[in-house]
Amino acid sequence: MTSSISIPASVGLPAVNAGQLLKQYTPESAFFFASPTRTLLAQGVHDMILEPNGADQGDRLADRVTRVLAAASRAGQGLPMVVGAVPFNSTSPAHLIVPRAIQSAGPLNHTSESPRSHLPITIQELRQVPEPRDYVRGVETAVGLMRSEALSKVVLSRMLEMVLREPVDLRLVLQRLSQQNRNGYTFAANLSDPTAGLSSAERGVPTSRARTLIGASPELLLSRSGLRVIANPLAGSAVRSPDPDEDRRRAIALLASEKDRHEHAIVVDAVAAALRPFCRRLSVPDEPSLTQTPTLWHLSSRLTGELRDLSISSMKLATALHPTPAVCGYPTDRARDAIEAIERFDRGFFTGLVGWSDASGDGEWAVVIRCADVAGRALRLYAGAGIVIGSNGEHELAETTAKLGTMLNALGLNQAPEMA
Repeated sequence: MTSSISIPASVGLPAVNAGQLLKQYTPESAFFFASPTRTLLAQGVHDMILEPNGADQGDRLADRVTRVLAAASRAGQGLPMVVGAVPFNSTSPAHLIVPRAIQSAGPLNHTSESPRSHLPITIQELRQVPEPRDYVRGVETAVGLMRSEALSKVVLSRMLEMVLREPVDLRLVLQRLSQQNRNGYTFAANLSDPTAGLSSAERGVPTSRARTLIGASPELLLSRSGLRVIANPLAGSAVRSPDPDEDRRRAIALLASEKDRHEHAIVVDAVAAALRPFCRRLSVPDEPSLTQTPTLWHLSSRLTGELRDLSISSMKLATALHPTPAVCGYPTDRARDAIEAIERFDRGFFTGLVGWSDASGDGEWAVVIRCADVAGRALRLYAGAGIVIGSNGEHELAETTAKLGTMLNALGLNQAPEMA
């Protein structure tokens, strides 16, 4: 849909600093995104793109974005941006907008004061999908499939549904996420359009319920700046320990783990194969390195490349990569089938993409992990783990519980009751 509202003169002007943008964010804001290189705050909707993102439609989505940005440029917006999220499911619509106004600044400076405290959250309802014992069985089923079929990896997820006594304070949660996850990609995308993120059965049923996708992802899918492209897949994880010596031991063990290095190599090989057709040069590390969040260690590989030409936009690259084996599995089609058979719930935007792309083709797209879908007092938190031959159900359950900790900590909960 396209609005006839004129574009204000403030579009694209830099803010004084990134901290001001974080303070200016409200639940009504269209989009907030903070990365290691820049911070964005968008307000209002000039144009909206609700387009499926399937493997056979990725070019269609990228082309649609190019056309919409070109139209915004003709409308006097200068160098317009599209911002928002793309879901995991290839048949669900993306939620991408050209904002009416957008401010940008450099990366957040975390020397500012800590977020204000708030009263403890009271959980009125809590449901785990699947239940922990069923998640363990699902891991065992996936390992069995890999022993009998041409399947190398499957990513299996859990969902934690919560209803709180009071509505979520999104401003506080976003501030906490940015403070606690300083090297990642902090985001809040307003999903309040009545058809965004709904299943095919629900689509078309009007609703005025406000929804926000909020989180702090450690994983960059793809960034493009001119001809330079970067991808930073993460795969292979270990839960962190509060004891420094034990924490160091776990990091060293992860780096040496044959099972985790195998899982990581599957992802890196697939990302490299998807990028090579677009690149004149592509550098792929021979060995993974370690990266950390407050809750987990990850194996990480930073791929850098030079594109063949400037017509290859960040949106085109992102849709060509999505979904990587880090969030789906390998081969992709077989992994999707296994996920559909085992998970039995709709991931929505979890393990999708969140970020931005401008009219020049530059952009940043992070993988939607460590996130929550929030609608007033109702929340859905998600976490997943990569399953390969040698995976243990109890270990993968513990890993997903640790991953849920990012959002639980941001909400002010050290651990939800009856988590395992």
